[in-house]
Amino acid sequence: MPENEDFNRELAAAAREMQDEDSSRQAMERAVAIATEILPGCDAAGVCVVYRGERVDTHATSNDALRQVDSLQHELNEGPCLDALRQQDTVQSSDLSIDERWPRWGPEVVRRLGLFSIVSYRLFSTGDNLGALNLYGKERAAFTTDDVHDGMALAAHIGVALAGAQEVENLEKALAGRTVIGQATGILMERFDLAPDRAFDVLSRLSQHRNLKLRQLAEQIVHTRVVPKE
Repeated sequence: MPENEDFNRELAAAAREMQDEDSSRQAMERAVAIATEILPGCDAAGVCVVYRGERVDTHATSNDALRQVDSLQHELNEGPCLDALRQQDTVQSSDLSIDERWPRWGPEVVRRLGLFSIVSYRLFSTGDNLGALNLYGKERAAFTTDDVHDGMALAAHIGVALAGAQEVENLEKALAGRTVIGQATGILMERFDLAPDRAFDVLSRLSQHRNLKLRQLAEQIVHTRVVPKE
């Protein structure tokens, strides 16, 4: 069918685009841009990186003002990024203005930037903390359950990019928990001979090009690529 042929050409073009993008810095910047474009509730995003388990720097952000609120977390020793690094894999707040976990940091974020919602994800590499991906929304309760799960897949991609291409098995494990996204990534890996992080990049890029949520595009790829015969 013509529509499927066009779709397959888009897949091939996106895969070729991703082949030349290698640095972890580029991967982080790309992931931040992807987050604000494909996650409906995400208005700003940033990646913090940990050095030797202590110093934390903001390496990529969609809004330079986020560097201020990241620094404020460290100054006040409170905030979701720190909690994601120290306590939980994923930390979420639907209203920073009243969240009792961060009584000083949360209201400041609302006052300075008008951002009420956040989801922070710990980034992994063979069990080590590398940093955190932070997604912010202007609305209260900006992130749906699906948004949070899709953000997990994005965080897995960034973790692999930071760790190096040799750690791709961690991405495969992380994506396995998101069944449809993991299946679609596997299809792209097989069809275009891509590493897992590259395949996820292709999926994300196509999501932007086709103006579809990541999950919707993944379902389309799975259904059009694999058709069981009775």
